[in-house]
Amino acid sequence: MNPTTPNTSTNSRLKQLGWALGDAWIITRRDLQHWRLQPGPVILGWVFPIMIVLMFGLLFGGAISVPDGGSYFEVLMPGMFAMTMFFGIEATMVAVTMDDAKGITDRFRSMPMSASAVVLGRCFADMINSFVGLIVMIGTGLLLGWRWNNGLGAALAAVGLLLMLRFALLWIGIFMGLNAKGPESVVSVQILIWPFSFLSNVLVDPSTMPAWLGALAQWNPLSATASATRELFMNPGWQGGSWIAEHAVLMAVVWPVLLVAIFMPLSIRKYRRLGR
Repeated sequence: MNPTTPNTSTNSRLKQLGWALGDAWIITRRDLQHWRLQPGPVILGWVFPIMIVLMFGLLFGGAISVPDGGSYFEVLMPGMFAMTMFFGIEATMVAVTMDDAKGITDRFRSMPMSASAVVLGRCFADMINSFVGLIVMIGTGLLLGWRWNNGLGAALAAVGLLLMLRFALLWIGIFMGLNAKGPESVVSVQILIWPFSFLSNVLVDPSTMPAWLGALAQWNPLSATASATRELFMNPGWQGGSWIAEHAVLMAVVWPVLLVAIFMPLSIRKYRRLGR
């Protein structure tokens, strides 16, 4: 065996990785430029969660019992951070579907670029957008009186878990966008987002639900991230006595890793097979 073969193979893989990341960054810049020229939908995506916070916090918050008699905003904001990450599925799916409908995806596929660059570029751009949106939400919470009470390190860890969830959900949005048959597919996802969001501990205590429904709510990935961020921010929350409730931080890591392991390969594989 040629002793230089392993090094040659490693160098080849590194070149392919560099090529893919370079192409992905070009796609990312294209998406960011598009948002700069048409900022309306992006700004609306940042403002909409604020409207939900104000609606639930100011209109319904007084009717919801909070552990230890604290402020409902202390419970609500970590959950809304997680829900904001979930809302991004719709935006990602719409962007991927529109690119396909306009023939942009086909043009990218005809170019000499890495097959994974388009989906990676979309992922990078949406992560930047989601990070800015999360900062906007944190600022909103601070203005409404929400605070983290466990030091900067724990707060950064909570932000990391939120971005992990967003990264995982991005791949679900990309996969659904690549499989969408038309605008009606996007509408169906928009309809399903709300029940899935409400079937969690984001807004209310799952113990107030019927037992079987409360069990489903506790196993919702949104619930794991919401509970974990409440724990790290040291905000009050509805802990419960189930295994999933007692290991929220662990599950806030396990769920995103599992979702990425499933949907990232599926998305790249689907992109490579478009048009076949």
